[in-house]
Amino acid sequence: MEVLIVEPLEPRALDWLGKRRAIHVDPSLASDPRRFEALLANARGIVVPPTMRLDARMLLAAPALRAVCRLEGGPGNIDLLACESAGIAVVQPAGAGAVAEAEFATAAMLQLLRRVPVHEGEGVYVGRELSASTVGIVGMSPTARLLAQLAGGFGARVVGYDPALHASDSGWRQTGIRPVPLAELFESCDVVVVLLAYYSRYHGLLGERLLEACKADQVLVCLSPSSVFDEEALAAALGSGRLAAAWFDRIEPGWLDPGRALCGIDTLHVTPRLAPSTRESRARGAWALVRRLDALLGAPPADAAFTETVPSALFGPGGDPELA
Repeated sequence: MEVLIVEPLEPRALDWLGKRRAIHVDPSLASDPRRFEALLANARGIVVPPTMRLDARMLLAAPALRAVCRLEGGPGNIDLLACESAGIAVVQPAGAGAVAEAEFATAAMLQLLRRVPVHEGEGVYVGRELSASTVGIVGMSPTARLLAQLAGGFGARVVGYDPALHASDSGWRQTGIRPVPLAELFESCDVVVVLLAYYSRYHGLLGERLLEACKADQVLVCLSPSSVFDEEALAAALGSGRLAAAWFDRIEPGWLDPGRALCGIDTLHVTPRLAPSTRESRARGAWALVRRLDALLGAPPADAAFTETVPSALFGPGGDPELA
């Protein structure tokens, strides 16, 4: 066995890899850590789901390991420092879900603007149109460019902020997004979409100072881990009505429990990580992942036979998904 696969992958991508490498596929290993560790000792590459933990102790017991692969983006339970110290590459197709996420965020914006009415005066409550809105994107992930195109197609004005991207960076011009300071974004936008990749330094970044000063009746869509927000400040903004509604596609365990600040707030909508979960995004991610894994493991055995090519239609004009 050369590659241990615990996370189910798109069958054609798995078949392609199986013709080049000796693979062992067993999703049941996700709930059987002892068996997984026993097989890990001889693996050169592994594909694991986000629920599985890989710490320094486990990596020390895998001297042949050269690549750890995850179909879903984000560090999750992988000890990145231990991987780096051991010379193990961490492969994640970060852009595979960009199309799915951009579509989901657009649908969420439309839903919130139309289904959460605002007071127009004289007792009249009405919905709003995306075409008349200013959309602020926080985090220039691969999804941001596509989302800006979709929002712009409706006629919305799009601005953005990224803590790791200077306002003079050419990337802003390429995406068609006008960079603004974070405070200005919250103060001026009708809709805010948060796409930040999570790092510990971003914990609670979006807090009281920003949310108290947000534009009245603002709606918010977050595809990032909810911990980029300050929990109490988010609850206060929603509770006061300053923030008209928020849609989170993932939320920290316990945040909705009785006694917590967000419990019972009816303008908070939560879905269980649905944004990137499409058949097409999983297929794109699987192909990007197996190709990168194959390259990292070096030349395949001389007797490996393979004829299947990667279906380029999955990737479209933008090419391959980005790999973290």
